[in-house]
Amino acid sequence: MSFFKKIFSKEKKETLDKGLEKSKNNFFDKLSKAVAGKSKVDDDVLDNLEEILVSSDVGVNTTLKIIKRIEARVEKDKYVGTEELNQILREEIAGLLSKTNQGNATEFEVPSANKPHVIMVVGVNGVGKTTTIGKLAYQFKKAGKKVVLGAADTFRAAAIDQLQVWADRTGVPIVKQSMGSDPASVAFDTLQSAVNQNADVVIIDTAGRLHNKVNLMNELTKVKRVMQKVIGDAPHEVLLVLDGSTGQNAFEQAKQFTAATEVTSLAVTKLDGTAKGGVVIGISDQFQIPVKYIGVGEGIEDLQVFNKIEFVDSFFK
Repeated sequence: MSFFKKIFSKEKKETLDKGLEKSKNNFFDKLSKAVAGKSKVDDDVLDNLEEILVSSDVGVNTTLKIIKRIEARVEKDKYVGTEELNQILREEIAGLLSKTNQGNATEFEVPSANKPHVIMVVGVNGVGKTTTIGKLAYQFKKAGKKVVLGAADTFRAAAIDQLQVWADRTGVPIVKQSMGSDPASVAFDTLQSAVNQNADVVIIDTAGRLHNKVNLMNELTKVKRVMQKVIGDAPHEVLLVLDGSTGQNAFEQAKQFTAATEVTSLAVTKLDGTAKGGVVIGISDQFQIPVKYIGVGEGIEDLQVFNKIEFVDSFFK
């Protein structure tokens, strides 16, 4: 199969390989034990493989699809040796993900249809939301775009301070108010400022939880509604940030947020510190929402666009 062409630069590929190392080692340790003493892929090997994929946080539904594809391959080829299993896994998972019209990007890009392009970033506290915003701002600025940040997570003083640090580090303007201010008011001011500055991209941080009884999703709806007073179709993108190291919990968060608010893209962070990287395969397959970015390290360059072919190649090579 010709899925695996060189897409990323050598440096980007090395960063991705290194970021997925724990997940890969964990997976192949289990796989080598499962096929020990076996020369061909049989029902026992497939049962073990199913268990390994589920325990690697690929998810039950996606795992069943992968096993079905491998069973079809074994039936077609009549004899498949266990030494071929690694290559077959790469090809069949890449084939499965190629059915989703997403994960094809190679660079950080902003649609030119809207100026400014407004991204509202959502997700629970602690998933790496503010850091992801900072790294996105850096990448967009590096690509020659004019970026404005909005600190609409007014519930935590630390969130405003942290976003300010990223604004200083990347050299982009930030709009903020004091802790406890109305988040919608901050979003309104940010969009007005971005329009006045003729900005290309606006990235709005939002709260992961609230100090009062107001439902978080209602608050996000209000923020969106107030933004539309400045730019009629804002936000153009709602990016949900998920912590990859939480495995199945990331699936649950994705389900809850996508049920309650209109999420249009996903970022999966902290993959370098976990053996649960398989969650990206499951999320990419299960949700009809593109995984757009993955975090594979702490460095400013370690947020990458998600390319499904490069991801699978790094995970299984």
